[in-house]
Amino acid sequence: MTTTTIAEKIASALLSIKAVALRPNDPFTWTSGIKSPIYCDNRLTMSYPEIRDLIAESFAALIREQYPETEVIAGTATAGIPHAAFVAQKLGLPMIYIRDKAKGHGKENQIEGLVKEGQKVIVIEDLISTGGSSIKAAQAVQQSGAEVLAVLAIFSYQLDRAVNGFEEAGIALQTLSNYSALIDVALREGAIAEGDIALLHSWRENPAAFGV
Repeated sequence: MTTTTIAEKIASALLSIKAVALRPNDPFTWTSGIKSPIYCDNRLTMSYPEIRDLIAESFAALIREQYPETEVIAGTATAGIPHAAFVAQKLGLPMIYIRDKAKGHGKENQIEGLVKEGQKVIVIEDLISTGGSSIKAAQAVQQSGAEVLAVLAIFSYQLDRAVNGFEEAGIALQTLSNYSALIDVALREGAIAEGDIALLHSWRENPAAFGV
């Protein structure tokens, strides 16, 4: 009997609610103008209690196993906030969230909630594309004096730019599911054809080849 991995289980769940969709022959256009065969909107998971709980429990299990010293759960604004809240509740830990930039009024906070110098923090993100915004969020936590153990995300496109960015920043990255797992599941479930595989893998290796 074939064992389904967490990455495959979550990929299947995301496909089932159309949080991710693959269109190798009719690519989507991202806000940046990049053409892509994949579209991902993990915000949809909030509307499906079983799926959002699968994601939260998978994050919690990963933290219990690999980062038991975690003291604070941080969510990236805005998409990472609900998942961070679900995880923090499961683990009984404090939660904070990180804005993309400091507010221009009041206390001008970039981090909302209480994090103390030296505390060990896990940052929760919904999606890793190029990785830039997630790295900046983690660095904001570091600048507050806390220690970032890792950034954990639901899904990654596995683009080299993101992988290299996290390595250069010295920040650990782990995701529950990824582009490779999604392709495997989509093929098995009939969402794509065998003939689409090479094209899909070529996009990950060179996104610019699809045009802008």
